[in-house]
Amino acid sequence: MKRHAAHWARRGLTVLAVIVVAFAGVTGGTLLAGRVTADVGPLTVRLQLSPSTDGGSQISVPPLGSLFLDTHSGPARLTASLDSLDQKRAQALIGAPEGLAAAGASAPDDIRDALIRLGLRTVAASVLGTMLLAALTFRSTRRTAWAGTLALAITGGALGAAALTVRPGAIAEPRYEGLLVNAPTLIGDARRISDDYTRYADQLQRLVGNVGKLYSTMSDLPVYEASPDTTRVLHVSDLHLNPAAWPVIRTVVEQFDIDLVIDTGDITDWGSEPETAYVSTIRQLKVPYVYIRGNHDSARTAAAVAGQPNAVVLDNTITDVAGIRIAGIGDPRFTPDKQETDAGPWAEGATSPAAAGQRLADTVRAAGGPVDIALVHDPASAEPLAGAVPLVLAGHTHQRDVRMLPAPDGEPATRLAVQGSSGGAGLRGLEHEEPTPLAMSVLYFGPDHRLEAYDDIRVGGTGLAQVSLDRRVLDAVPPPEAAGAGAGEVPAATPSPAAAEPRPVEPTR
Repeated sequence: MKRHAAHWARRGLTVLAVIVVAFAGVTGGTLLAGRVTADVGPLTVRLQLSPSTDGGSQISVPPLGSLFLDTHSGPARLTASLDSLDQKRAQALIGAPEGLAAAGASAPDDIRDALIRLGLRTVAASVLGTMLLAALTFRSTRRTAWAGTLALAITGGALGAAALTVRPGAIAEPRYEGLLVNAPTLIGDARRISDDYTRYADQLQRLVGNVGKLYSTMSDLPVYEASPDTTRVLHVSDLHLNPAAWPVIRTVVEQFDIDLVIDTGDITDWGSEPETAYVSTIRQLKVPYVYIRGNHDSARTAAAVAGQPNAVVLDNTITDVAGIRIAGIGDPRFTPDKQETDAGPWAEGATSPAAAGQRLADTVRAAGGPVDIALVHDPASAEPLAGAVPLVLAGHTHQRDVRMLPAPDGEPATRLAVQGSSGGAGLRGLEHEEPTPLAMSVLYFGPDHRLEAYDDIRVGGTGLAQVSLDRRVLDAVPPPEAAGAGAGEVPAATPSPAAAEPRPVEPTR
């Protein structure tokens, strides 16, 4: 009797050991090899299966965060990560007739094929991993075979349970994490924004194509003969994480032979760690990039920009770049959630925009030499700089505005140039019937570092999908008493091609 009991005990332990080895092999094989990479349109997507108690799917969208979908039950979770965007494939899709529509139509088939490959790869990896582990553990062909068969049953059962419990309607009820937590409140009704973005994407191929027509508008602009030693500066602001801004900026840098890019802040939306990946494109511009923080940018955002080999970050400091002497100060506020307004605690005191402007004006006047440009984020910081510099560049309001600032008696006049949103106000730009155009300006500085002319560029907008370039040629420096928009400017010809006046987006406080 004892021998019989011992026999069954050993058999039970053997069965238990086979089960443990099978589960260990399935878990290890799935984690190590249960992944595939697939091309979905211009995107490279990495799909991975992992053991889970509640199933579901996770979609990772760097740098914005993740969203979770209750797509299925069962002991397997699907994780999809948007790894990269292939620039050549994207350009090919944009250039081909109906390229974007074709990519959208083929996306479900691409994803289905990738999921089938993922399932087969996971089963194979689990079974092979289990059999290898069993062979090392038991050194028995029969037990190895049993472990492999059990692994096949476990993996097949898990994938079958997931397939049988698929809930297609779960895509309409996502749970957000990271920056995407704020997506519903930031961009309003998701269905309407989705529809608007679809219209926006439909115009993308014409939008990008028309960037290449910027030079063709020159014949309709006021005559401005730039000398060989003219310095060309591109002023951008308020990119707000819009990836569509970088190709346009890169095109303008190349076509206009830009010497220097100036960014007056709000390159991100929330100043978070995931967003710092967005600024890595700065190095691809291959020209100096001078930046100041906006109220949506954090210290880590500024550090990420400073980490780019061609970037300079100013914060109540002065630098010489491309022969131009530039002073700048970051916005003293950090209000990514937009809860603070001008009527709040930021309106007065050391953290107010006006106080920041005064600190920069004191730095400029103590510099011991002329400063050509001062950079602030909020135009409210500009007034203290009147008379201290000939030109102040700002952003923040998402609306282009150029005017003269009243200067103290006896001091030269100061021109304030407020940039629109070079990122089309980010996701907020889709809240209106027409997405906000991307706005930027090319500034032409003569040998004496005086601003001689500037080109205002607007790109895009659903229903527009075109480029508008408006040139202003400046005459002699206006007298100290001159003030008001357009002082010292030669009237420009009608912009070509003409574009409807963009709807201003409410500034993000």
